[in-house]
Amino acid sequence: MKKKNQVCAVLTLALFVYSLVFGSTTSAITIKEERELSKEFLRVIASRYHIVDDPVITDYVNKVGKKILAAFPTQLFSYHFYVIKEDSLNAFASPAGHIFINSGLFEALESEEELAGIIGHEIAHVFCRHISQRIGRATKMNLALLAGMMAGILLGSGGSAAAGNAVAVGSLAAGQSLSLSHSREDERQADEIGLQYLTKAGYSGKGLLSSLQKIRSKQWLGSNIPNYLLTHPASEERMAYIDGWLSRYRKRNSDIKSKSSADSKEFKRVHTRVVAKYIEASVAQNRFKNILNQNPKDPMAHYGYGMLLSRLGNHTEAVKHLKKALEPSALNPYYLMELGWTYFSEGSYENAVAILTSATEILNDINGKFYLGRAQMELGKLDEAIQKFEEVIKEKSNFNQVYYYLGEAYGKLDNLEEAHYNLGIYYYNKQDFKNTRFHLNRAVKILRDSEKRKEAKQMLAELPRRINNHEEEKNKRKIIP
Repeated sequence: MKKKNQVCAVLTLALFVYSLVFGSTTSAITIKEERELSKEFLRVIASRYHIVDDPVITDYVNKVGKKILAAFPTQLFSYHFYVIKEDSLNAFASPAGHIFINSGLFEALESEEELAGIIGHEIAHVFCRHISQRIGRATKMNLALLAGMMAGILLGSGGSAAAGNAVAVGSLAAGQSLSLSHSREDERQADEIGLQYLTKAGYSGKGLLSSLQKIRSKQWLGSNIPNYLLTHPASEERMAYIDGWLSRYRKRNSDIKSKSSADSKEFKRVHTRVVAKYIEASVAQNRFKNILNQNPKDPMAHYGYGMLLSRLGNHTEAVKHLKKALEPSALNPYYLMELGWTYFSEGSYENAVAILTSATEILNDINGKFYLGRAQMELGKLDEAIQKFEEVIKEKSNFNQVYYYLGEAYGKLDNLEEAHYNLGIYYYNKQDFKNTRFHLNRAVKILRDSEKRKEAKQMLAELPRRINNHEEEKNKRKIIP
């Protein structure tokens, strides 16, 4: 709760600053303002929450999102889709097209149709610019209130967190801090537009209704109101409207067979990964044990349980379950990849190299190549490790951790120019300015590659600006309680 209040406090402060800079608006902030606020919002989320950095999960969620977006008209914003490691049932859209799904909500869903329903609804909110309209009305109507809240936040007075929460929710088009009628209006419009383009994208649209029913059932069962219902009220009236829309759509298109291409197998694999790696461990353990009690040979359950056990440090048992997952399908690259990572984690580097070599030949996975390189490095196969690390950088130049191990590998081969150059990049991206200066100064003196020497000089020239920006960022955070 404290973490959420901190996020709300930062958002309130950001919203207040925007109201001062841009002044009152008629109904919505401008496209430029929305993009700028989006950058600040993403920075706050990234600094306060654990955004899942797992290509298997993020690539899949973005694939579903982009499939839906392809059915929409040309968009004003570039959309990005994220999963946050949070157990609560929630999903939300930031200004300018950043869409977040909590791991807890992902865990509650049962199909790609349901995931697509949630994502389509969030895209529709951004498409209709509900978020920018709410911010515009909030800054116009509540400037004095925002000023008071900022003072309360800066002075640490009681109650500011709750007040900040109300405005932050309002800024995200939640509707609770503004008129409820507007919230219903926004939800109705997002439902209708979301369903329209979901069906154009090849989904049935039923997933939106069934996902809302699941979320609502949490409240019916007597638990606390799920976060998603606070930001996206799921009244019986709204669900009845969605059901009616779907009935009319089916009637109009009775001669058209469902063209849904939702891959239930892929969803199940990604869903299993979310549960195993990002859901509270005891909950995940109970889920996998229950499945295996009913079906001891279920490969997906063994895959999930193996990942969970590896996460908990029980690598020996993890290997057993991952091998069982592979029994019916010995070349499944996802199962092989997880087995290879587990071998690496327990220090079985020969096994890790053998398994990860096979897995990366089948599946072009960046993390798999990275850990293959690290296992080769542990075995002293430095040239092979360097080749793998270079492949990773070629495919994903912002994979910062690889620069560290590449620098270390070159250092072990006494190739000091490449060692200092790559370590300099690593520390530059990490904003460790002392080590950046040390390694890049050494690199500039000895690099024979003129392009790399030029890049090293440019990074050194950028250091004063980056240091100044870093200090400003630290000062901003000091004023947030």
